[in-house]
Amino acid sequence: MKLCQRYLMREVLAAVLLVLLAFLVLFAFFNFLDELRSVGRESYDLLRAAAFVALGLPSLIYELIPIATLIGALFALSNLARHSEITVLRASGMATRDLLLILFRVAGLLAVLTFLLGETVVPMTERWAQEIRAQALSKAIVQQGLVSGLWIKDGRNFINIRKAMPDARLEGVRVYHFSDDNQLSSVMDAKRARFEPPGVWHLDEVVTTTLDGERTAIRKSEGELWQSAVNPDLLAVLMVAPERMSLFSLLSFTRHLADNRQKTDRYEIAIWKKVIYPLSILVMVALALPFGYSHDRVGGVSLRIFAGVMLGIVFYALNGLFSNLGVINAWPPLASALAPSGLFFLGAVGLMWWVERR
Repeated sequence: MKLCQRYLMREVLAAVLLVLLAFLVLFAFFNFLDELRSVGRESYDLLRAAAFVALGLPSLIYELIPIATLIGALFALSNLARHSEITVLRASGMATRDLLLILFRVAGLLAVLTFLLGETVVPMTERWAQEIRAQALSKAIVQQGLVSGLWIKDGRNFINIRKAMPDARLEGVRVYHFSDDNQLSSVMDAKRARFEPPGVWHLDEVVTTTLDGERTAIRKSEGELWQSAVNPDLLAVLMVAPERMSLFSLLSFTRHLADNRQKTDRYEIAIWKKVIYPLSILVMVALALPFGYSHDRVGGVSLRIFAGVMLGIVFYALNGLFSNLGVINAWPPLASALAPSGLFFLGAVGLMWWVERR
């Protein structure tokens, strides 16, 4: 029986890795074609475009593993069913629960690898990729989609940054300071800012306007030191999408937002998704198992692969849909993150119940 278990695990794992490799080649090719449109601008050449795509591969792996697991498990189980090997295993005394536990072993291994990849490799390579592209194209890494630049709240200060460059230089910094009674007390403008460890910004060409009742005082200086909770690490967090950040970075940034009484819904959902996302791989193999009980010999495998692709697309779309709906409607973060996997799990349970009743 152990030999049968190892054989089944090997077949499923090999199919999953094959599907994942095929997806990686396909998506990397299209990503490279997309980057070719930017090649030749500034110093962005073919080598940098290739580096950008290569550094994006861990993110692709992280995103595609659940879908590859579903399609790979469907393919492996369908092949086994086509050769009546599933029937032989069941006739030898292997129940549905035993088959599911074997698949869970493969899924558990992939889930652990997915979690480690998302916590260590993906945040680092994603940041490097964005830095390479931004530096080559001389682009600001943080704009937040606003014409006025990036806005950050730090205690009693509201900070506006026109441009944040990849090398941690800031351009066009304006700091609005409010008193304890919420009155604007001063506005500080700096043309440039550069960070100096352990935690001080050096400002160049500073103009400070102080408001005191009906009186206004303006002071100019060539340079000043400015202490703030804003640092390059905090700005670097904004280079990476929340879903591709590490749990530590997400928790740290969410705490910063909460301390400044800013909305944290999007990042709280991302935190729960980081925890739940690897577990979705177990749901995928459970969803694939009922298809292994079918004995169609003509066109069966192709139809199941097509069904797997469609289900994978639906899962990917639901992940993004529920995250956005959770932010818009202020749903509980755990519910927003759990909904896609929960729906697919209910579907898997329903299919297995239906198969067992046949």
